[in-house]
Amino acid sequence: MEEIFQHERVFVIEPIVSDEFSTEFLIDEIYSLITSANGEPVGYNAVKIREITPATYIGKGKVEEIAEQVAFFQADTVVFDGALSPSQTLNLADALGVKVIDRTTLILDIFALSATTHEGKIQVELAQLEYLYPRLKGKGQALSRLGGGIGTRGPGETKLESDRRHIRARIDKLKGELSELETRRKLQSYRREKNDEFIISLVGYTNVGKSTLLNRLTDSDVLVKNKLFATLDPTVRKTQISGVNVLITDTVGFIRNIPHNLIEAFKSTLESAVESDLILIVCDATSDYEKQLEVTTKTLEGLNSKAETLLVLNKCDNVNNFADIPNKYTLISAKNGKNIDKLFEKIKVSLDKYYLKTTLKIDYKKLSEFTKLSKLLDSFTLNYLDDCVLAEVVVKRSIASKFTQFKKA
Repeated sequence: MEEIFQHERVFVIEPIVSDEFSTEFLIDEIYSLITSANGEPVGYNAVKIREITPATYIGKGKVEEIAEQVAFFQADTVVFDGALSPSQTLNLADALGVKVIDRTTLILDIFALSATTHEGKIQVELAQLEYLYPRLKGKGQALSRLGGGIGTRGPGETKLESDRRHIRARIDKLKGELSELETRRKLQSYRREKNDEFIISLVGYTNVGKSTLLNRLTDSDVLVKNKLFATLDPTVRKTQISGVNVLITDTVGFIRNIPHNLIEAFKSTLESAVESDLILIVCDATSDYEKQLEVTTKTLEGLNSKAETLLVLNKCDNVNNFADIPNKYTLISAKNGKNIDKLFEKIKVSLDKYYLKTTLKIDYKKLSEFTKLSKLLDSFTLNYLDDCVLAEVVVKRSIASKFTQFKKA
């Protein structure tokens, strides 16, 4: 799929509306997004916004200045790192002489490139159509110019030229399909709950190394790419930690100002994190990790997450000075395994709140009763002695009373 997209030269307009994030952080992020969409960032202009110009968002003088820069860098596309109205998009395109897209369109473009599963593709198409639907006010050239991002992926001009009723019907159909898939997921979640499986979710800013950490924690081989939103569809792996059966989920990455319609479209997927017993919030030690934590925390709060959290700072193998890093983080390197043992110890502390590890002394006459109950255990090992059986068991504390008939060794 990826080979059909051309590498376009992209110029960035970075609107600075507050001092919440540094310009360097904003530029690094948008450049990473552009690279993930197979574009080539060639330059930027950071514009301090004191008052929004209705027609073009930025003032006439800045538009003229940027037009010269776009020509100088021979850019094919301009990305506005913010939200533009349809008329602002078209007016800027006319003034700059190249295609203009905003942040939401760019992220939708990346999601369309990254979706691989049936559900992921449905979610992306739904988000695209819901974003485009209110913008379908005309026909012909003006309408087609609103379609597509860097690689013009997604619904395409054919769908954009359809009437609003057809698109509305398509949106309703996609929502119905997602609802069915969500029902199945809730059933799977119920089955997992019945099986007493402890669920850990890896969440955090996109491209912080969650997939690498999943591989490290579960000895698996999940695809790892150095690009934003490489993991769009959730990946689940099963493992045992300290005798407890654990499901670890790698979720879609978060990002600053992620479009609301994307949050809504992927809400069913993100609910896997909300329903977890433990959330590992993973941040990047080589980036502005406190801002990443802020973005992730706000997103989880928006999903009404109540799960326990552990703060993990990955890529610490690339850090020389640890003096200024708050001790609330567990510093690791998922890539080379540094301090993974410390992370496991902290996970075990959380597991101990829910699970009891003990040794039972079972009379042979009660062994059949123990065998019937053993399906409730996460794990157990038996040691047969002359007068009894010693069973080392891991049991959920909520059902431990079922085993009180057996003596503790």
